[in-house]
Amino acid sequence: MDVVSPLVSLLRSIADYIFPRVDSVMNLDQSIHSLETALKELTETRDDLKKQVDRAEILGLTCTNQVKGWLERVDNVETEVRSIITRQDVENESSSTNNKCCCANNYCSRYKLSRKVLQNISLINELRGKAVLDVNVADGLLLVPVVEIPSRPVIGIELMIEKVQQLLNEEDVGVIGIYGVGGIGKTTLLKSINNGFLTVEHNFDVVIWAVVSKEFVVEKIQQIIGERLGLSWDENQFQELRASRIYSVMRRRKFLLLLDDVWEGLDFEKIGVPLPSRENGCKVIFTTRSMDVCSDMDADHKLKVEFLNENESWQLFQEKVGTPILDSMHISSYAETIVRKCGGLPLALVTIGRAMANKQTEEEWKYAIEVLNKSPSEIRGMEDVFTLLKFSYDNLGNDTLRLCFLYCSLFPEDYAIEKEQIIEYWAGEGFLGTSGDDNFHMMGHAIIGSLKIACFLETGEEENQVKMHDVVRSFALWVASDGGKKNAEFLMQASRGLMEAPGAENWEQAQRISLLDNEITEILETPVCPHLSTLLLQWNSGLSKISKDFFQFMPNLKVLDLSFTSLREMPQSIGNLVELWHLDLSRTKISTLPRELGNLAKLRHLDLQRNRYLKSIPHTAISGLSQLRVLNFYYSFGDWELQDLEDGDQARLSDLESLQHLTSVGITLANLYALERLSGSRTLRRCVEYLYIRECEGLYNLQLSHNTGDGERLRRLSINNCPDFKYLAIIDGAENNWLPNLEVLAMHGLPSLISVWRNPMSKGCLRNLRSINIWYCDKLKNVSWILQLPKLEMIYLFYCSEMEEVISGDQVEDEDYLNAFPCLRIMSIRKLPKLSCISKESMTFPSLKKIAVIDCPKLKKLPLKAHNVAELPTIYCYKEWWDALEWADADTKSTFLPHFISA
Repeated sequence: MDVVSPLVSLLRSIADYIFPRVDSVMNLDQSIHSLETALKELTETRDDLKKQVDRAEILGLTCTNQVKGWLERVDNVETEVRSIITRQDVENESSSTNNKCCCANNYCSRYKLSRKVLQNISLINELRGKAVLDVNVADGLLLVPVVEIPSRPVIGIELMIEKVQQLLNEEDVGVIGIYGVGGIGKTTLLKSINNGFLTVEHNFDVVIWAVVSKEFVVEKIQQIIGERLGLSWDENQFQELRASRIYSVMRRRKFLLLLDDVWEGLDFEKIGVPLPSRENGCKVIFTTRSMDVCSDMDADHKLKVEFLNENESWQLFQEKVGTPILDSMHISSYAETIVRKCGGLPLALVTIGRAMANKQTEEEWKYAIEVLNKSPSEIRGMEDVFTLLKFSYDNLGNDTLRLCFLYCSLFPEDYAIEKEQIIEYWAGEGFLGTSGDDNFHMMGHAIIGSLKIACFLETGEEENQVKMHDVVRSFALWVASDGGKKNAEFLMQASRGLMEAPGAENWEQAQRISLLDNEITEILETPVCPHLSTLLLQWNSGLSKISKDFFQFMPNLKVLDLSFTSLREMPQSIGNLVELWHLDLSRTKISTLPRELGNLAKLRHLDLQRNRYLKSIPHTAISGLSQLRVLNFYYSFGDWELQDLEDGDQARLSDLESLQHLTSVGITLANLYALERLSGSRTLRRCVEYLYIRECEGLYNLQLSHNTGDGERLRRLSINNCPDFKYLAIIDGAENNWLPNLEVLAMHGLPSLISVWRNPMSKGCLRNLRSINIWYCDKLKNVSWILQLPKLEMIYLFYCSEMEEVISGDQVEDEDYLNAFPCLRIMSIRKLPKLSCISKESMTFPSLKKIAVIDCPKLKKLPLKAHNVAELPTIYCYKEWWDALEWADADTKSTFLPHFISA
C-alpha cells in the first residue's frame, strides 16, 4: 500500500497554505507601503472631485446619491487605513523596544493585520476604478432648484411681487418684462422674486439668474446659464454648439429664467433657451430701463416699477440715516424736504440717506438742501447715481432725443409741462427740423413717447401733460453742464423766489436761461448774450418793465416766453430778434403790438391768447411775418373788421389771409360782419383751431361746414353773451364724424339757446370732445347727446333755469347706456332749480372721480351704481340734500356714505 503519495500531497497542501501567509507576514511592511501609496492616490482623486463639487454647488448643483456614496466610502477607507498604519507603527516600535524575536502571538497579530492591508488595497483599487472625475448633470450632480442671491431688505415692492406671482400662474403669460428708470429697484425686485422661491412651493425644476448688462455678449449669457446647469465651458466651442448643448438640457426641464438689466432684445435661439410656451410651462422674467425693450423681447405682460410713496420713502431714508437723528425736532422737517426731493427713487434715498447718516446739526441739514437745489452732484454718492442714469441717457436712440430730454430740465421741480408747449419750444430750437410743416407735431409726440418709454418723462396730472422726476431733472442739468464743468451754459433758476433777475454778467455765456415762476418785477440791464437761444420769463406775474434795449444783443434767440407777466408794452428792440421762431405773449397786459414785431421774418409761432387788454394791432406788425405758421388771438383782440374803423393802419382779416404759411389760427370775433368775413374765407376757415364768439347781437345760429378741411382743425369753440343765439348746426348733409378734433365746448350767457345741436347726434360725432361747459342757458331742457361722447372727461352745467333732465329718456335708446361715459372724471351741476333727473338708468361711471350737486332741490336720485368700492367718486353736496336722497337700497347708501363731503 502506497502511503508516501498521500503524505506528500498533504505536505504540499500545508505548504501552499502556510507559505503565502508567512510571506504576507514577512512582507507586511512592503504591503503597508503599497497601501499608503494607494490611499494617497485615492485621496488625491477624492480631493479633486470635492473641488469640482464645491464649484458646482456654488453654481446651484448638488451631488447625486451615487457621488455622495463614493465620497463617504473613500472617507471610511481612509479612516480604516490610517488606523492600520497607526497600529503597525505602534507594533514596530514595541518590537524594537523589547528586542525579542517574534513569538507566536506576534506572528498571529501580524497575519491578521496583513489580511486587512490586502483587503483595503483591493477596496481602494475598486474605488479608484469607480472614481467620478467629470462633474456634470449626467455624471453625478443634480440641479438645486433655486440658488439664493444676496439682497438687501426691500421696501414697497410687495404688490409688485404679488403681481408677478399672479402672472406666473397664468398659462398664457410666458415672458414678463419689468421696466423702470435706473435706481428704481428693478434688480432688488428680481432678486426678491428669485429668493422667494426658496421658501414657497413651486413647480419649476430650476430657477436661473443671469445679469445681461449693457455690454451684452451671447457667449457671456451662455456661460452663465451653462454653469448654472452644470455644463462644462470650452472657450473653443462654436456659439451654435454651446446653444445646442444648453437647449438639450433646458428643453427637458421646466425653468424660470431671470434676466437682469436687459438693454436690447435677446435672441433666445442663439443663446439656446427654449421659448416659453403654454405647453412647456417655462417662464422668463427680465428687467430693463426701457419699455421698448419689453416690446423687443415679445413680453406677454409689461410691469412698470413705480416710485415709492411718501411713507415707504421715509421708511427707507430712516433706515439709512438712523432713527435717533430723525427724531430731532430741528432736523425732521429738513429730512422731510430731502425725502420729497428724492421723489420716491430708492437709489437716491439710499445714497443721500447714507451721506446724511452722520450729520447731526441743523446747519448741516440746511446746507444739504441748498446743495441739492443748486448742485446735487456734490452730495457724496450722488455722482454715482447720475452715472447710473447716464447709461440710459447714452442709450437714447439719437442726439435729437438727448437734446429734447435736456431741454425739459428748464422747467422747475414737479412742473406739469404741457406737451404742446414743449413741442413748440423744441421746434423753435430747431430740434425737430426746419421744414415748418405739421410733421413736427407728430415727431414731437413721438419723442415724448420715446422719453416716457425710457422712463425719463412721466405722465402728468392730465393726459396732455408730462413731468420730469426731480432726480432725473437734476441729472439732466448735470449732463447739460458737462458734469458741473459748464454751469454757465444753462442758467436755470426757475421757481427760486427771485425778486431780481441775475446780473447781466451771468447771461453772457448762457445758451438757455429759465427764470420762470419767480417774483421778478423789472429787468433794467441790457445783457449781451451772443449764444442765447431760449429765454423763459413766464409766470413772473409782477414783471411789468423791461429795458428798451433789452433784446439788443441777443442775435441768436429763437424761443422767447413772456406769458403770464404784467408787461404793458414791448420794447422796440424786439425787432432785433431776427432769428426768433417762437414768441409767447399770452396773458400779458400789452395793449398795442409794436410795429417792430413785423421785422421778425423767421417767426413761426406767435401766441397772443387771453390778452384782454390788447386793443391795437398795427398792420405792419402782422404783414411782415411771412413765415408765420401759428397765430393765436383766442380770448384776446376781437375788434376785427369794425365798419367804423377810421385808422387804416390797423390789421384786418385780409392781413391774416396774406400769411401764406399759416396753418393754425385762434381768433376772437365780436361782430357779425367779422364772423361772415371769416365764414367766407376758405383760407382762414381751414386754419381755425380756436374760435371765440362774443357779444354778437343778431347771431341766431352758427353753421359749421362738414366739407373736407372745414372745421376739421377746430379744437376749442366758445360762444358767450350772444342774446339771440339758438343752436349750432352742421351743414353739407353731415351724418357722422362731425368736428373730429373738437376738445372743448363752452357756451355762456345764451338765453335763447333751445338746443346745442340742431342735427341729431350719432356715434362717431365729436369723438374727441373732452370738456363741456354750459352756463346761463335758460331755455335749454337737456343735453342728452352727451351720452354719445366716448372721451368726455368733464361736464359743467351751471345756472340753466329750465333744465329738467341731463339725459332725457325720450331722446336715447336703451343700448346708448351700454359702456356710457367711459372717461368721465368730473360732473358738476349747480343752480338747476327744475332738474329732476340726471339719468333714468343707473350707470357705473368707471372713471368718475368727483360729482358735485349744489342747489338742485328737485333732484332726488343719483344714477350711480356701486362697482369697485375703492374707486367710487367723491360726492360734494349740502348735507340736507344728501340726507334726503333716495337710494335703491340701504346698502348702496352706506357704500357711498364714506365718499360724501359736505359742501
